[in-house]
Amino acid sequence: MHTRGRWTQISVPKRRHTGHIVLVALLLTVTAGCTSPSSAKGTLAVTDCGLARTAANVPVHVEVVMGHLSCSTALSVEKKYASAIRSGLAPGNGGGGPVKVSGWTCEGYATPVVLHTGKASKCVDGSDEILAILATTT
Repeated sequence: MHTRGRWTQISVPKRRHTGHIVLVALLLTVTAGCTSPSSAKGTLAVTDCGLARTAANVPVHVEVVMGHLSCSTALSVEKKYASAIRSGLAPGNGGGGPVKVSGWTCEGYATPVVLHTGKASKCVDGSDEILAILATTT
C-alpha cells in the first residue's frame, strides 16, 4: 500500500492451515454424499401390484411405495378412487382431489408433475402410501 510516498507492507495471513481446512471440508462432503436417508433406513421396497385404470380410463401401474399392505388392498383403493372421481366426488376443476376413500386420502398430481414423472396419483393412510404411475407402451 502506498502512503505519502512510502510503501507499507500488508500482512497476509499464513496459509499453512488452509490445506487442512480444504481437506476436512472435502472429506465431510464425500461422507455426506455417501449417506442418504434411504440407506440409513435400509432399502426401500416398492411392490408392483399390477395395472389399474384411472377415472379417464388411462392405464396405470399401482405400486405400494411405503408400508406393508396387500396388492388387493392397493388395487381396491385405486379402483374406488377412480370411481369417486367419475362420480364427481373430487373437489376442484378436473377432480384432482383430495378425496377420502375407505379411510385413505387420495389425490391426483398436477399435469406438469404427471408429464415429468409419470406419477398420476397417490393415496395415503398413515404411513402407508400407494402410487399410480402411468403405464408406458414400449
